[in-house]
Amino acid sequence: MKFVTAERNGELFVGVMKENDEVVDLRLAEQAIDHYATLPKTLIECIALGEAFINKVSEIVAWTKEHPSAQYVYPLESVRLLAPIPRPLKNIFCVGKNYVEHAIELGSADDIPKYLMLFSKVPTTVVGHEATVLRHEHVTNELDYEGELAVVIGKKGKGIKEEEALDYVFGYTIINDITARDLQQRHQQFLLGKSLDTSCPMGPWIVHKSLIPDPNRLHIETKVNGETRQKANTEQFIFPIETIISTISRGMTLEPGDIIATGTPAGVGKGMKPPRFLQTGDVVEITIEGIGTLRNAIGE
Repeated sequence: MKFVTAERNGELFVGVMKENDEVVDLRLAEQAIDHYATLPKTLIECIALGEAFINKVSEIVAWTKEHPSAQYVYPLESVRLLAPIPRPLKNIFCVGKNYVEHAIELGSADDIPKYLMLFSKVPTTVVGHEATVLRHEHVTNELDYEGELAVVIGKKGKGIKEEEALDYVFGYTIINDITARDLQQRHQQFLLGKSLDTSCPMGPWIVHKSLIPDPNRLHIETKVNGETRQKANTEQFIFPIETIISTISRGMTLEPGDIIATGTPAGVGKGMKPPRFLQTGDVVEITIEGIGTLRNAIGE
């Protein structure tokens, strides 16, 4: 299942994608079936319901196959996709330097981390698929892209064992960890350089974990204006997803809807010689196997 938060005729709704690129408005479909709606209005609340949510959606999707209706099943092109979780309840957890070649391109072999490197992006950074990313010329001259696989937590946990870590995952999505490199260097920490408005494009949907048997073996590719800049596989992670979840949760509670960006491979603009930073009009496309493509243009 692929879950979306979308807008149609000015109304936001939680939906699920059908195989033919149609979107089911889950609450409206549920209302058509049962004459009332019980599902929450936000995806983050739906995720918190756990398996009860997945079971309910399965019933709804099966019913809509027998009872298709334009009242609650829409062509994808007729809706606007937002970020699946438009406003996370917490900062987004971000793993730094999780690919060897990326650590080297921004430093040297001495910069390959021995322990998980973690920073965050504030919730106001989040925008969706096809949303415009602001150029922020008044604060940065070095806006950069970072294509990443993101993990969405599905249930509450603390002190999670590595062998049980994937049980706590709801699904996976794509994040572009837009970064102001000059701010990152100037302030000697990551929060400002990582948290400019619109600097966390996310989407286009969350793919349920049942469709991603091995998240540590996914092809990832980033293109800028059609030119491939990043090309790797998550099997190259220094710290696999199980280790990331376990490490974060040792003294910190993870909750449904928490988002973890797992790090970016080599090929960022900062690492090129000479560096090639994002400019107004550029289009960044990040494609991850089994999920899809997240696309955003750079605006003023």
